[in-house]
Amino acid sequence: MRIYVTGRDVTKTSQSAPNSTHLVRPDIGYQTLELTAAGKLSLLLSYPWKRRFGSSVMLKAVGQVLFSTGLQNPKFTAEEKKGQDYEIRTYQPTKWVSTSVSGMQLEAALSTGFRRLFNYIQGNNKNKAKVEMTAPVTCHVKPGAGPACESQFTVSFYIPEEHQATPPEPNEPEVFIEHRKELTVYVRTYGGFSNDNMKREELLKLMESLKRDGVQYIEKPYYVAGYDSPFKLTNRRNEVWILKNEEEQ
Repeated sequence: MRIYVTGRDVTKTSQSAPNSTHLVRPDIGYQTLELTAAGKLSLLLSYPWKRRFGSSVMLKAVGQVLFSTGLQNPKFTAEEKKGQDYEIRTYQPTKWVSTSVSGMQLEAALSTGFRRLFNYIQGNNKNKAKVEMTAPVTCHVKPGAGPACESQFTVSFYIPEEHQATPPEPNEPEVFIEHRKELTVYVRTYGGFSNDNMKREELLKLMESLKRDGVQYIEKPYYVAGYDSPFKLTNRRNEVWILKNEEEQ
C-alpha cells in the first residue's frame, strides 16, 4: 500500500491507485512512501528535524507522529452511564485555539482548520512561541438548514497546561482563542481512519443508544474528535460527542 503525504488536502482513496490514501502533513509537503514501518520512519528521519528543533525535540516529534504519544488532553470527569456503548464526560472550563470554516464537507473543513491551527502552534502567533501539539482535535459542527446549505465548522486544538493562563495571541484574523465553558457530552468511540460517512454513522448510532436509554440530548450542534496522527495505523481513536440537554444538567 502506498500513501501520499501532501500539505493541501485530505482525500479518500486515489482512483488511479485504489489501495492508496492521501494524508496531511503540512510541515513536509508533497512526498510519497510505501506504507511500512521502515518507510514511515525513513520519511520522518529524512526530514530535517534535528536542524530545526534539535535531537531531543526530534525524537519527541517522531514519537508523537508515529504513535500519537505524549500529547496532553483536556481533563474531564466521568459520570455514571446507562449504556455500555457510550460514555458521559464533563470537561472543565478550558481554553482552546480555534478557527471557523464554512462548507459542505466535514473532512475538507477539518483539513483547512488543521492547517491554520498547525501554523499557530508552529509559531505563527504574537509571541512567536512554539506550542505543543495536544489531543484531541475537535470540530464543532453546526449543520446547515438544508442539504444544499453550508454547515459551520469550528476546528480546535486544546491549549496545553503551560499556556492555559495566557495563550499566545494569534497573528491570523481567522484564528482565535476560545474560552470553552464546562461541557457535558455523551461520547461514542470508534476506530479506523474516519471519514464523513463514518462520522455520520457513528453519530446516528450514538443517538440510537441515547434514545434506547431514554436520555434527553441536544441533536445539534455536535462535536467530532480525533486523537491520532495519520501515520498511526492501528488502535486509532475517533469520537463523536453529543451535548447533554441543559434541562438535565
